[in-house]
Amino acid sequence: MPAQEFLILADNPALDFLNTLAQGDDGPVEYLSTNKDVIAWLQRMGYLGERGPRAFPRDVLAERARALREMIRKLLTQRKLGKNIDIGALNSFLMHGRYTVQLARASNGELEVKDHFDMDTPEQLLAPVARAAAELIATGDFDLVRKCEADDCVLWFYDRTKAHRRRWCSMALCGNRHKVAQFRQRQKDNAELE
Repeated sequence: MPAQEFLILADNPALDFLNTLAQGDDGPVEYLSTNKDVIAWLQRMGYLGERGPRAFPRDVLAERARALREMIRKLLTQRKLGKNIDIGALNSFLMHGRYTVQLARASNGELEVKDHFDMDTPEQLLAPVARAAAELIATGDFDLVRKCEADDCVLWFYDRTKAHRRRWCSMALCGNRHKVAQFRQRQKDNAELE
């Protein structure tokens, strides 16, 4: 699956990770079916540095990625509902990730702090995603973490709009469908009045 097909529209990497399981016209769409899919998503998100990860047997990486995604989904849903969450499973996952921090000079000469994650195991490879989820759970404004308002959509987003009135995962996807449905309903109602 080409990386451009991923739904990167949530304005938050942890939520974009949740959106790798979407609802299509014919049912659920799984974007992380294989190890290659997971690698493509990590590359698209900028989580893989210059060196690529080693190959993993079967689809172990994809299985771990899907398990992490559902763990994150459960925690975010509980947090959104204001419930107490059990952070043990995510912390257990995070303990597998190893990284070093380095002060580096960017191409424009500015200094920046860079994290370099180990990539020897699936958990290490997915550690930046787990870290992004932990940061969202700990510091996110959950009034702005939302699910798309379309009845048949399962996508999440972080509302970073100025007025905080974002309702749709994307205007091009669900927002436009809603507008068309409203227009058709108005036409139908007007036709019935005539």
